[in-house]
Amino acid sequence: MLDHPTIDQLKALKLDGMAEAFVELASQDASGDMSHAEWLGLLIDREAANRTTKRFKSRLRAAKLRHVGAAIEDIDYRSPRKLDKALMQQLATCRWIAEHRNLLITGPCGIGKTWLASALGQKACRDDHTVVYARVPRLFADLELAHGDGRFPRLFRALTKCDLLILDDWGPDRLTAGQRRDLMEIVEDRYGAGSTLITSQLPVEKWHDVIGEPTFADAILDRLVHNAYRVELNGPSMRKALRRYPCWRPSLRRPPLQSRRKPPRPMASSPTPI
Repeated sequence: MLDHPTIDQLKALKLDGMAEAFVELASQDASGDMSHAEWLGLLIDREAANRTTKRFKSRLRAAKLRHVGAAIEDIDYRSPRKLDKALMQQLATCRWIAEHRNLLITGPCGIGKTWLASALGQKACRDDHTVVYARVPRLFADLELAHGDGRFPRLFRALTKCDLLILDDWGPDRLTAGQRRDLMEIVEDRYGAGSTLITSQLPVEKWHDVIGEPTFADAILDRLVHNAYRVELNGPSMRKALRRYPCWRPSLRRPPLQSRRKPPRPMASSPTPI
């Protein structure tokens, strides 16, 4: 079957969504009863949806999240880690990003901090926000190299101009003088212009010691903490639970085998001899 000339023109104009919708509508008998306005409306709707999907995939690739498949809808609220469901539902609206507020997620190792940060980052990408994910130790090493090879202005611009910057695994190593200066510049440029999400095993009260120099610590924490939401997790490691029970899923857990067995049928009593 030869392509319709209209399909070729739509593809040449990079209107792939409209081209796909045109092919589908042309193959349906019921489409002959539709008006021109209805045809045009369906084509435009498909093109808009197609562009939204492409834009989301592009933002997700650029974000480089640690857990790409993490989604806000898959958060497990039944695990005993003191996760506030009402607060997470509020954060899922991404209004805090539009308001340029920060988010601090703290808790012990394996509690799910990075996964939650990735889920919120994925939701931000869906809502058309630009996101950058970086592990703090690797970021500082990259910034140090960037100072020497000329990449620092471009890297600094990427870190400061995105809507949401996710800094994963903050602490516990004490910052060097160069790391303090770089962090101060990033936080200063982002203050009031973008949101920063930080995950850490250390409580916020100990971050001052990690930064080290009191003047820098006061300035950095004042810009990070004062308008930030806090998610403080506590409980057993979720990694250990999944490692011990790799097939365990709370919603699919079956009752013990013994409780599923039918009770044994009573044996028929032997007839009494006459």
